Amino acid sequence: MTHDDHEDHDHGRRDHGGHDHAYDGHHDRHNAPPSDAALRVKAIESLLTEKGLIVPEALDAIIEIYENKVGPRNGARVVARAWSDPAYRQRLLENSTAAIAELGYGGVQGEDMVVVENTPDIHNMVVCTLCSCYPWPTLGLPPNWYKSAPYRSRSVIDPRGVLKEFGIEVPETTEVRVWDSNAELRYFVLPMRPAGSEGFDEEQLAELVTRDSMIGTGLPKVPAEHAR
Repeated sequence: MTHDDHEDHDHGRRDHGGHDHAYDGHHDRHNAPPSDAALRVKAIESLLTEKGLIVPEALDAIIEIYENKVGPRNGARVVARAWSDPAYRQRLLENSTAAIAELGYGGVQGEDMVVVENTPDIHNMVVCTLCSCYPWPTLGLPPNWYKSAPYRSRSVIDPRGVLKEFGIEVPETTEVRVWDSNAELRYFVLPMRPAGSEGFDEEQLAELVTRDSMIGTGLPKVPAEHAR
Protein backbone atom coordinates (compact mmCIF):
# COMPACT_ATOMS: atom_id res chain seq x y z
CA MET A 1 0.00 0.00 0.00
CA THR A 2 1.39 3.41 -0.92
CA HIS A 3 0.33 7.00 -0.36
CA ASP A 4 1.74 9.97 -2.27
CA ASP A 5 2.33 13.30 -0.56
CA HIS A 6 -0.52 15.09 -2.34
CA GLU A 7 -3.37 12.95 -1.02
CA ASP A 8 -5.72 13.61 1.92
CA HIS A 9 -6.22 10.84 4.47
CA ASP A 10 -8.38 9.90 7.42
CA HIS A 11 -5.26 9.75 9.57
CA GLY A 12 -5.64 13.45 10.36
CA ARG A 13 -7.50 12.55 13.54
CA ARG A 14 -4.36 11.03 14.99
CA ASP A 15 -1.82 12.76 17.22
CA HIS A 16 0.40 15.19 15.29
CA GLY A 17 3.04 15.65 18.03
CA GLY A 18 6.68 14.63 18.04
CA HIS A 19 9.81 16.28 16.71
CA ASP A 20 13.02 15.11 15.08
CA HIS A 21 14.35 11.86 16.53
CA ALA A 22 12.18 12.50 19.57
CA TYR A 23 9.79 9.96 18.03
CA ASP A 24 10.78 7.96 21.09
CA GLY A 25 7.46 6.60 22.26
CA HIS A 26 6.84 9.42 24.76
CA HIS A 27 3.68 10.49 22.93
CA ASP A 28 2.66 6.86 22.51
CA ARG A 29 2.42 6.41 26.26
CA HIS A 30 -0.15 9.22 26.37
CA ASN A 31 -2.18 7.87 23.47
CA ALA A 32 -2.74 4.29 24.61
CA PRO A 33 -1.99 2.07 27.60
CA PRO A 34 0.74 -0.56 27.22
CA SER A 35 -0.39 -3.87 25.77
CA ASP A 36 -0.71 -6.95 27.99
CA ALA A 37 2.39 -8.39 26.36
CA ALA A 38 4.40 -5.22 27.05
CA LEU A 39 3.29 -5.25 30.69
CA ARG A 40 4.28 -8.90 31.07
CA VAL A 41 7.70 -8.27 29.51
CA LYS A 42 8.26 -5.32 31.83
CA ALA A 43 7.22 -7.37 34.85
CA ILE A 44 9.57 -10.21 33.90
CA GLU A 45 12.42 -7.77 33.29
CA SER A 46 11.83 -6.13 36.66
CA LEU A 47 11.77 -9.51 38.42
CA LEU A 48 14.96 -10.73 36.75
CA THR A 49 16.68 -7.43 37.55
CA GLU A 50 15.56 -7.64 41.15
CA LYS A 51 17.00 -11.15 41.44
CA GLY A 52 20.28 -9.99 39.89
CA LEU A 53 19.90 -12.26 36.86
CA ILE A 54 20.12 -9.45 34.30
CA VAL A 55 21.72 -6.02 34.21
CA PRO A 56 19.42 -3.45 32.53
CA GLU A 57 22.37 -1.58 31.02
CA ALA A 58 23.66 -4.79 29.41
CA LEU A 59 20.21 -5.54 28.05
CA ASP A 60 19.99 -2.04 26.57
CA ALA A 61 23.39 -2.54 24.94
CA ILE A 62 22.27 -5.80 23.34
CA ILE A 63 19.11 -4.14 21.98
CA GLU A 64 21.23 -1.28 20.61
CA ILE A 65 23.43 -3.78 18.75
CA TYR A 66 20.45 -5.49 17.12
CA GLU A 67 18.76 -2.17 16.28
CA ASN A 68 21.76 -0.45 14.75
CA LYS A 69 24.47 -2.97 13.93
CA VAL A 70 23.68 -6.65 13.35
CA GLY A 71 20.33 -6.28 11.59
CA PRO A 72 21.06 -3.19 9.48
CA ARG A 73 24.37 -4.71 8.39
CA ASN A 74 22.38 -7.38 6.55
CA GLY A 75 20.35 -4.76 4.73
CA ALA A 76 23.49 -2.79 3.95
CA ARG A 77 24.96 -5.83 2.18
CA VAL A 78 21.78 -6.15 0.10
CA VAL A 79 22.03 -2.48 -0.91
CA ALA A 80 25.74 -2.71 -1.65
CA ARG A 81 25.19 -5.73 -3.91
CA ALA A 82 22.41 -3.89 -5.76
CA TRP A 83 24.61 -0.82 -6.23
CA SER A 84 27.49 -2.86 -7.64
CA ASP A 85 25.63 -5.56 -9.60
CA PRO A 86 22.98 -4.35 -12.09
CA ALA A 87 21.64 -7.87 -12.64
CA TYR A 88 21.16 -8.37 -8.91
CA ARG A 89 19.49 -4.95 -8.63
CA GLN A 90 16.99 -5.97 -11.30
CA ARG A 91 16.23 -9.25 -9.50
CA LEU A 92 15.86 -7.36 -6.22
CA LEU A 93 13.27 -5.01 -7.66
CA GLU A 94 11.38 -7.77 -9.49
CA ASN A 95 11.37 -10.44 -6.76
CA SER A 96 12.68 -8.88 -3.57
CA THR A 97 12.18 -11.86 -1.26
CA ALA A 98 14.07 -14.25 -3.51
CA ALA A 99 16.91 -11.81 -4.21
CA ILE A 100 17.38 -11.06 -0.51
CA ALA A 101 17.38 -14.81 0.19
CA GLU A 102 20.28 -15.16 -2.27
CA LEU A 103 22.42 -13.44 0.35
CA GLY A 104 21.10 -15.69 3.10
CA TYR A 105 18.58 -13.34 4.70
CA GLY A 106 14.97 -14.30 5.25
CA GLY A 107 12.58 -15.90 7.69
CA VAL A 108 10.24 -14.50 10.31
CA GLN A 109 9.20 -10.89 9.61
CA GLY A 110 10.87 -11.10 6.22
CA GLU A 111 8.86 -13.73 4.38
CA ASP A 112 7.37 -11.30 1.83
CA MET A 113 9.55 -8.33 0.98
CA VAL A 114 9.10 -5.50 -1.51
CA VAL A 115 12.06 -3.26 -2.33
CA VAL A 116 11.30 0.25 -3.61
CA GLU A 117 14.04 2.31 -5.24
CA ASN A 118 14.83 5.97 -4.61
CA THR A 119 15.58 7.99 -7.73
CA PRO A 120 16.00 11.71 -8.44
CA ASP A 121 12.27 11.80 -9.22
CA ILE A 122 10.91 9.63 -6.37
CA HIS A 123 11.78 9.45 -2.66
CA ASN A 124 10.30 6.50 -0.79
CA MET A 125 9.77 6.14 2.94
CA VAL A 126 8.34 3.27 4.97
CA VAL A 127 5.91 3.25 7.88
CA CYS A 128 3.53 0.83 9.54
CA THR A 129 0.40 2.81 10.34
CA LEU A 130 -1.30 0.04 12.33
CA CYS A 131 1.51 -1.20 14.56
CA SER A 132 5.24 -1.63 13.85
CA CYS A 133 5.66 -4.21 11.07
CA TYR A 134 9.33 -4.13 10.13
CA PRO A 135 11.76 -6.32 8.12
CA TRP A 136 13.76 -7.89 10.93
CA PRO A 137 16.06 -10.08 8.77
CA THR A 138 17.42 -7.04 6.91
CA LEU A 139 17.01 -4.19 9.41
CA GLY A 140 17.04 -5.84 12.85
CA LEU A 141 14.75 -4.46 15.54
CA PRO A 142 12.63 -1.38 14.80
CA PRO A 143 13.77 1.85 16.48
CA ASN A 144 11.46 3.39 19.07
CA TRP A 145 10.53 6.33 16.84
CA TYR A 146 9.31 3.94 14.11
CA LYS A 147 6.81 2.44 16.57
CA SER A 148 5.57 5.79 17.91
CA ALA A 149 2.09 7.11 17.12
CA PRO A 150 3.37 10.51 15.87
CA TYR A 151 5.63 8.90 13.26
CA ARG A 152 2.97 6.40 12.19
CA SER A 153 0.34 9.09 11.64
CA ARG A 154 2.38 12.06 10.45
CA SER A 155 4.33 10.06 7.87
CA VAL A 156 1.09 9.66 5.96
CA ILE A 157 -0.32 13.14 6.62
CA ASP A 158 2.84 15.22 6.17
CA PRO A 159 5.72 13.09 4.86
CA ARG A 160 7.78 16.09 3.76
CA GLY A 161 7.46 17.64 7.19
CA VAL A 162 8.57 14.41 8.86
CA LEU A 163 11.53 14.11 6.51
CA LYS A 164 12.57 17.68 7.34
CA GLU A 165 12.59 16.76 11.03
CA PHE A 166 15.00 13.94 10.15
CA GLY A 167 17.16 16.43 8.27
CA ILE A 168 16.06 15.41 4.77
CA GLU A 169 15.05 18.19 2.37
CA VAL A 170 13.25 16.66 -0.61
CA PRO A 171 12.97 18.96 -3.65
CA GLU A 172 9.43 19.97 -4.60
CA THR A 173 10.02 18.35 -7.98
CA THR A 174 10.60 14.98 -6.29
CA GLU A 175 7.54 12.89 -5.49
CA VAL A 176 7.39 11.42 -1.98
CA ARG A 177 5.84 7.97 -1.73
CA VAL A 178 4.90 6.46 1.64
CA TRP A 179 4.72 2.67 1.83
CA ASP A 180 2.61 1.10 4.56
CA SER A 181 4.09 -2.19 5.79
CA ASN A 182 1.67 -4.78 7.11
CA ALA A 183 1.45 -8.40 8.23
CA GLU A 184 1.70 -9.59 4.63
CA LEU A 185 4.34 -7.28 3.17
CA ARG A 186 7.45 -5.58 4.52
CA TYR A 187 8.89 -2.69 2.52
CA PHE A 188 12.57 -1.83 2.22
CA VAL A 189 14.08 1.24 0.52
CA LEU A 190 16.96 0.94 -1.93
CA PRO A 191 18.62 4.35 -1.52
CA MET A 192 20.47 6.13 -4.29
CA ARG A 193 24.17 5.37 -4.48
CA PRO A 194 26.11 8.43 -3.27
CA ALA A 195 28.36 10.34 -5.64
CA GLY A 196 32.04 9.73 -5.13
CA SER A 197 31.65 6.01 -4.42
CA GLU A 198 32.79 4.94 -7.87
CA GLY A 199 35.40 2.22 -7.59
CA PHE A 200 34.27 1.14 -4.11
CA ASP A 201 33.95 -2.60 -3.56
CA GLU A 202 30.88 -4.12 -1.88
CA GLU A 203 32.35 -3.97 1.61
CA GLN A 204 33.19 -0.29 1.22
CA LEU A 205 29.74 0.43 -0.22
CA ALA A 206 28.03 -1.36 2.66
CA GLU A 207 29.81 0.99 5.07
CA LEU A 208 28.02 3.92 3.43
CA VAL A 209 24.54 2.48 4.00
CA THR A 210 22.66 3.67 7.08
CA ARG A 211 19.65 2.05 8.71
CA ASP A 212 17.54 5.16 8.19
CA SER A 213 18.41 5.29 4.48
CA MET A 214 16.75 1.86 4.13
CA ILE A 215 13.61 3.18 5.86
CA GLY A 216 13.66 6.39 3.82
CA THR A 217 14.12 8.78 6.74
CA GLY A 218 17.82 9.17 6.08
CA LEU A 219 20.43 9.12 3.32
CA PRO A 220 23.57 7.03 2.83
CA LYS A 221 26.85 8.51 3.98
CA VAL A 222 28.88 10.22 1.31
CA PRO A 223 32.47 8.95 1.00
CA ALA A 224 33.88 12.14 2.59
CA GLU A 225 31.67 11.65 5.67
CA HIS A 226 32.63 7.99 5.86
CA ALA A 227 36.32 8.92 5.82
CA ARG A 228 35.81 11.13 8.89
